[in-house]
Amino acid sequence: MIKQKKQGSVRSKIKRGDEVVFIAGKEYNRYEKGEDGKAKRVPYRGKVIAVDPRAGRVKVEGAMIVSKHQKPVPQMNIEGGIKKREAWVDSSNVALIDPETGDPTRVKFEVRDGQKVRIAKSGAVIPEPARISRTEAAQEEAIKEDAEKQAETEKTDEEE
Repeated sequence: MIKQKKQGSVRSKIKRGDEVVFIAGKEYNRYEKGEDGKAKRVPYRGKVIAVDPRAGRVKVEGAMIVSKHQKPVPQMNIEGGIKKREAWVDSSNVALIDPETGDPTRVKFEVRDGQKVRIAKSGAVIPEPARISRTEAAQEEAIKEDAEKQAETEKTDEEE
């Protein structure tokens, strides 16, 4: 059965810039060593960098890293190679973090003082994330990639 695309405007309770925690999937089952030396499951927490409400998907910074094989395009100054990037994750696999308790929470909308706000289960108002334009986000990503390239070249210089 083919899943139909949603028609009209679709809203998501998760916005770009929100802090989320994984509640299912691969990133939920991350294991880290505890103080006693045993492995302990610690679900990944991160910041949402992109939202696709129509498909019901989000991208979380540092989660679901995949390798993309990029072919070089000299006419557009695009370098080739294997690039690491975040993959889309279903929005049902993540939950917003409650600002008071720091736990995963579900969200409802209420009108308070004439403003439509998001409310956590604890009753706390979830603040709207700072708006970052896509160009600013792209600039930040480019700066991050340049830093990674510089670190790689320094490593190769040290090896030689």
